[in-house]
Amino acid sequence: MKTAQDRQKSYADMRHQDLEFLVGDHVFLRVMPMKGIRRFGVSAKLSPRYVSPFEILERVWLLAYRLALPPQLALVHDVFHVSMLRKYIVDPSQVIDYHPLQVEENASYVELHVCIVDRKEKVLRSRSIPYVKIQWQRHDSEEATWELEEEMRRDHPQLFE
Repeated sequence: MKTAQDRQKSYADMRHQDLEFLVGDHVFLRVMPMKGIRRFGVSAKLSPRYVSPFEILERVWLLAYRLALPPQLALVHDVFHVSMLRKYIVDPSQVIDYHPLQVEENASYVELHVCIVDRKEKVLRSRSIPYVKIQWQRHDSEEATWELEEEMRRDHPQLFE
């Protein structure tokens, strides 16, 4: 057992990179969707989302940085652990399409649905299960997801009017 642990540790140590940012660097901030949205029987999105590049104002401690946040995020504490940040390489020719998010104090946001794109039924031996394909706000049409029609009717009846 000890040998296996040492081997795993050596693999982790080889791939480990210490993230370090300088004052003036730009970083993306990680935000997590609220757990009220159920996807495939799992609460929350499958992949984390990062928003808007923010400038680093100062290094607070070894692994903490103070960011320049916009006024919409005034209620959010402006110091973040390095694990909540992702490096952004500034490119002057790139235009950033910034969609302001209503980010909560716990760095989460609510993902809203827009409309029903498609319908289908999954046929089993003794019954059929109706599904609807939902287009989500701030996501492309390729990211629309199949949800159970019954759950969507119960939780979001305005979609079916």
